[in-house]
Amino acid sequence: MHYFVTALREHPELAIFLTLALGFAIGRIKIGSFSLGTVVGTLLAGVVIGQLDIQVPAIVKNVFFDLFLFTTGYKVGPQFFRGLKKDALPQLLVTVVLCVTCLIAAFVAAKIFRYDMGTAAGLLAGAFTESTVIGTAGDAINRLALPKDEKTALINNIPVAYAVTYLIGTAFIVWFLPSIGPRLMGVNLKEEAKKARSESGVAEEKEPGVQSAFMNFAVRAYRVTNERMIGKTVGQVEALPKDVRVFISRIRHAGVIVEARPDSVIHKDDVVAVMTRSEALMARGTVIGPEENDRELLDFPVEVLDVVVTNRAIVGKTIADLATMEAARGVFLRLLTRVGQVMPFSAQTRVDRGDVLNLIGAKPDVERAAREIGYADRPTITTDMIFVGLGIFFGGLVGLLTLVVGGLPITLTASGGALIMGLVFGWLRAVHPTFGRIPEPAMWVFDTVGLTVFIGVVGLGAGPSFVSGLQRSGMSLVLVGLVVAVLPHVTAILFGRYVLRMNPLILLGACAGAGTITAALRALQEESQSKLPALGYTVPYALGNILLTAWGPVIVALLS
Repeated sequence: MHYFVTALREHPELAIFLTLALGFAIGRIKIGSFSLGTVVGTLLAGVVIGQLDIQVPAIVKNVFFDLFLFTTGYKVGPQFFRGLKKDALPQLLVTVVLCVTCLIAAFVAAKIFRYDMGTAAGLLAGAFTESTVIGTAGDAINRLALPKDEKTALINNIPVAYAVTYLIGTAFIVWFLPSIGPRLMGVNLKEEAKKARSESGVAEEKEPGVQSAFMNFAVRAYRVTNERMIGKTVGQVEALPKDVRVFISRIRHAGVIVEARPDSVIHKDDVVAVMTRSEALMARGTVIGPEENDRELLDFPVEVLDVVVTNRAIVGKTIADLATMEAARGVFLRLLTRVGQVMPFSAQTRVDRGDVLNLIGAKPDVERAAREIGYADRPTITTDMIFVGLGIFFGGLVGLLTLVVGGLPITLTASGGALIMGLVFGWLRAVHPTFGRIPEPAMWVFDTVGLTVFIGVVGLGAGPSFVSGLQRSGMSLVLVGLVVAVLPHVTAILFGRYVLRMNPLILLGACAGAGTITAALRALQEESQSKLPALGYTVPYALGNILLTAWGPVIVALLS
């Protein structure tokens, strides 16, 4: 045992990795459908191991925290700037109301119960599951003109309050939004979802990891016998159906296979490869003529490709508008992804800059469409570390600047600056996606590992004082955390429904986004049996991350 303890004390990097391993294991434990998650699991593991009095240099947590915050900004940057547009104003207002209310609620609670600034910051972080507040508030406390011991005590109080209130901020709100939220508005989520689907024609997706055996798009070969099509060009034949997009990809004429162009003429007994939605082929394919088993004709490369929307000319256009573009011939949209969320879409859905369109079609057609829409986002394992390094560096310089408001010195801190520069760089990446690539696996490491290492080190440092702090304020914090967590959501729901007249599904999705509670979005989707709440999630999630992170130094300044 002495060897084990000595090894951890002399080599704190071993303690960090042990904390990560135990924290992720704790985070996977489920009680029913609830789990603590990796962040709280890592914090608790750090607290337990921290009882051994392990000293980890502060620079370690700062490096990983900056990396995490930059990645957060990078992911939400396009949607953050999208939120500044006029058509996103209702979601923007709901987010501001919710986030400002949460700051006021935490501040008033701290004044009433005489919480110190560390406890107040932890209350704010836990009640709104915004782990970044731990870092930004801690940085702000370190900049105060206080004795070192007092700073340490205040900073150690942050994770104590966070751990106590996190369960309320997560579990209760995940239940509250889909269960109580609709009652506050007098609506039924399932009925609202059905009504929205009937009005928009939006198709629902299967649960993650499950897909239908039915193929949405297919290619089949038919021998042309229909007199209406003989002698017409490919373009004329493709224009015949008014309610479905149909394309002829290849033609076998007189035994020779040729690539179909819009001006290619179709002759009697030609065999054509037709690409369209499967239901259209099954219902009307034989109108062309009898189906043929022509493997050689159908054996051409089909590509499925993610394309990032960057072309200003198509930003704001509907899916229906894109379908009429000459470059879209032979190409179909499979999925639309926005800020990592797969979005439901219909013909009237408008595309935003930074959206990822998953296209399918013959390879030359998909490549042509990709050039017109924006940037082909092909899989890669390489991260642009020049982009990441400079982003965090310049962000840190900006964050260290101090602004005096009403006699209170306000600073973003270096970490907050990394978040802001992540927003800017994420937007630049969406506009000019030829640089600044961070592949999804690397983003997971920067995001998840960056945050959990930071939280683990916080737990290790707070370990010795954690138990005593919990004994002093545990039960009162639970009740206060419940009020602080619920009040802003109630305010935002009433404001959004009765002042802004927002759709209930979009409004509740906006509340989940503004509170940065992805689990609540999943709960809303399950309760409504619809993906539609995601339409209100992305812009509030982007803005909510920024505002809640900024509240860390703000609440410290207000209470100092």
